[in-house]
Amino acid sequence: MEVGGVVAFVCVVEEGGFTRAAARLHLAQPGLSAQIRQLEKELGQPLLDRTGRSVTPTEVGRAVLPYARAALAAAESVRQTVDAYTGLLRGRVTLGLVSGATAHAFDIAALLADFHDAHPSVEVALTEDTTERMQAALLAGELDIAIIGTAEETPPPGAAFQTVIDVPLVAAVAPGDPVLDRVDGASVPLAELRDRPLICLPRGTGVRTTLERGCAQAGFRPRVAFEAAAPHVLSRLAARGLGIAVVPAGEDDPPLDGHLRTLRIVRPEMRARIVLAWQAGGPSSPAARALLDRLRDLVPEPSDSQAR
Repeated sequence: MEVGGVVAFVCVVEEGGFTRAAARLHLAQPGLSAQIRQLEKELGQPLLDRTGRSVTPTEVGRAVLPYARAALAAAESVRQTVDAYTGLLRGRVTLGLVSGATAHAFDIAALLADFHDAHPSVEVALTEDTTERMQAALLAGELDIAIIGTAEETPPPGAAFQTVIDVPLVAAVAPGDPVLDRVDGASVPLAELRDRPLICLPRGTGVRTTLERGCAQAGFRPRVAFEAAAPHVLSRLAARGLGIAVVPAGEDDPPLDGHLRTLRIVRPEMRARIVLAWQAGGPSSPAARALLDRLRDLVPEPSDSQAR
């Protein structure tokens, strides 16, 4: 039985279709299809149901899938054992990244370029998504490492965290906004944002979860008028008078050349946390462990401005 057919079968199941699987394996789609047809011919049974919008495993395919994955894991273990003796690092690492997560911590593009120079046989698959979905993917083993926002101080069962950023949430307010008439100093009670149009990150992000929990504690539901995936976009929307942006402190310094005033949100104070996350037992592959070690080495110690 050809290993290529087993690889193709598992990849199509994981990607939910031939097009994405072919792109992941760097193969032409007809060649990928031919490998799976050959595998099905050898086994005498169809493994994939191709009749729906997405490709799904047949009953036989579902039964075969765990053994196919185990066979590939065994083959990878053989390769890793050989590589350990030769000092070669190779494989595929999946890294999840929340948008704008590391602007103040490290340059992810430069880090990955340096890692590739040091380990050219390692493929790094980078994806962006919400914290909620990436944390689920991490715990399911679909991601090796994730840089995510979180509303929690401790990781969920099965995961480990290292803090990258821990700063207060602030309200970015345009001149003339009525809330400025009701505050004195550099802070604003969260209750003053009741019924005000707010601009925030989407649901499923750490900042949005933190905001919703804080508002519930203050006795109201936030009125979110606009959402955007990057904090600097939120500030720009606020500068145009579309609402009050709730953003991590330090996203704009100075904020849009003085077009916004930032007020630390208090009573309750809320924190924006970005963490480096991985499964509690550590990534399974040597390549993923090497990248995690590199990331952990570059995470700075929390500064005084980030401390509580």
